[in-house]
Amino acid sequence: MENIPEFQCGSYDAAVIGAGHAGCEAALALARLGCKTICFMVSTDTIAMMPCNPNIGGTSKGHLVREIDALGGEMGKNIDKTFIQSKMLNTSKGPAVHSLRAQADKQKYSNAMRKVMENTDNLILKQAEVAEVLWEENEKGKYVTGVKTVSGGIYNAKAVILCTGVYLNARCIFGEVSQYTGPNGLPRATYLTESLIKMGIEIYRFKTGTPARIDRRSIDFSKLEPQEGDSRITPFSFTNKEEDLRREQELCYLGYTNENTHKIIRENIHRSPLFSGDIKGTGPRYCPSIEDKVVKFPEKERHQFFLEPEGDYTNEMYLSGMSSSLPEEVQLKLYHSMAGLENAVIVRNAYAIEYDCINPMQLKESLEFKKIRGFFSAGQSNGSSGYEEAAAQGIIAGINAARMIKDTEPIVLDRSQAYIGVLIDDLVTKETHEPYRMMTSRAEYRLLLRQDNADLRLTEIGYEVGLIDEERYSKFLIKKKSILSELERLKNTSVGASERVNCMLEKMGTTAIHTGTSLAELIRRPELDYDIIAPLDSERKKLPEDVVEQINIEIKYEGYIERQKQQVEHFKKLENRKIPADIDYENIDSLRLEAKQKLSRFRPESVGQASRISGVSPADISVLLVYLKSRSRGEK
Repeated sequence: MENIPEFQCGSYDAAVIGAGHAGCEAALALARLGCKTICFMVSTDTIAMMPCNPNIGGTSKGHLVREIDALGGEMGKNIDKTFIQSKMLNTSKGPAVHSLRAQADKQKYSNAMRKVMENTDNLILKQAEVAEVLWEENEKGKYVTGVKTVSGGIYNAKAVILCTGVYLNARCIFGEVSQYTGPNGLPRATYLTESLIKMGIEIYRFKTGTPARIDRRSIDFSKLEPQEGDSRITPFSFTNKEEDLRREQELCYLGYTNENTHKIIRENIHRSPLFSGDIKGTGPRYCPSIEDKVVKFPEKERHQFFLEPEGDYTNEMYLSGMSSSLPEEVQLKLYHSMAGLENAVIVRNAYAIEYDCINPMQLKESLEFKKIRGFFSAGQSNGSSGYEEAAAQGIIAGINAARMIKDTEPIVLDRSQAYIGVLIDDLVTKETHEPYRMMTSRAEYRLLLRQDNADLRLTEIGYEVGLIDEERYSKFLIKKKSILSELERLKNTSVGASERVNCMLEKMGTTAIHTGTSLAELIRRPELDYDIIAPLDSERKKLPEDVVEQINIEIKYEGYIERQKQQVEHFKKLENRKIPADIDYENIDSLRLEAKQKLSRFRPESVGQASRISGVSPADISVLLVYLKSRSRGEK
């Protein structure tokens, strides 16, 4: 690198390093907000590539995709164009945990996103490896000035977003085989980690993995359980309608490991780099390899797996639930031990991948580095896992980089507003020593943060930011008004307790009513809903299905929703109590030593954020509040 001459390649408002799911959303947000943007990737084949699972959404992840869409992002629209199976998960449970998941045609998904990227104004795509983030320092601290590629090209930029995914110093491993590449054998990014370390950035080494791909023709599907998609399609994007997305869907299949499978794994566990010590990176707790499962859950007689098509363009089937880094011949033996896979042909071996990422506690809630002005980070480079988590961070980083360039306050979603807020807050306040995965259990206010109401929560923010156009915003306002006015009408419309009415109610499977019972009170009954009571409501107008859905949920869960709103009010008081940037925690006498150390290191932006830092107790927060109050009086 030292002997390569430098040369100027132009000036941009922003440079995005990486074109995976985070990079795509970040670059599109910047360009759509009027910033001249250049997006780098080690290969154009990596644009929105899906190197692991062939699906978008799933439990809690579906929430993120719909929130991205409500803000004006692209992921929801893209999967709606390219899915081959769609399914709403957890429908036997309450609406808070309903999550949409769609199997994607991987190639179509990547190509469709690439087409959008290539045809977006203000956005330039560049296949080149970024070797260095350029920065300077003045009396206010460090700030970025651009990036330099391995060929010596200098690209000036006011903001830089790191979206490198799993490519930084990547190494793919299975058994005794170690390959210094990124996923799918693509080039890795070799030089950038050294540049980050020189900037004073703390680096982690994480690990993830991917299962084998099996040739469809070698599978005996008669021994597996077919898994169908939904007959009624639920769009990811609020801009799409169900009738426009109907198409023939592909089948997935469910199968199981057995004791023989587990025996093969146990006999060869010493050859797994996960257990031999060859892999140093920390793996994901909630997406373990099959050898992890067998070792950690020895009492289990079987583990389930899913066979999922990779797309219409290929016979490859993804073996979900069977991530592994065992040697190739061991993989073949264990697959052949399972019903339906006795003659399975491996197209691509399962492998583990190690990579460098940053400690995300170095970031603000805006995803800008605390100590480097104009430098942002998003996606798996922040220690998260999953396409959806990456894209969610990408759109926020893109929005906030654009706002920094325009000298506008950043957009920060808190834990009561969005799963995106929970995701980012967890990353920047809680010490993450393993790849972070979003789960519904992480959201304290999940009854308010449902996937069905993401547009009601976030479209106004997307409009304010500038990513939601006037036409879409007008339609949103009509929907919002329809919901509120219909809720009001139902609460104020009584049903007469006549013999005829009570006879109709009996046929509906419910008990008689007394005079003055409202339509809303009837809907609140478990056995009834908005559609069922239609014969008792002659004044109603025809409403869209998404409006009816909101009405049913708001009425049936009204008490629980109100209780969570009260909890949010208390949360907001701490969240809105900002901590001065120049505070010296060492001077707060009553703080415990651990709290002083943690608060000094992580520099929380609010009292609420401080309360979520590991090692900071409720008593420490009380001391901090007293100190801030006395400081505030002193300043006055």
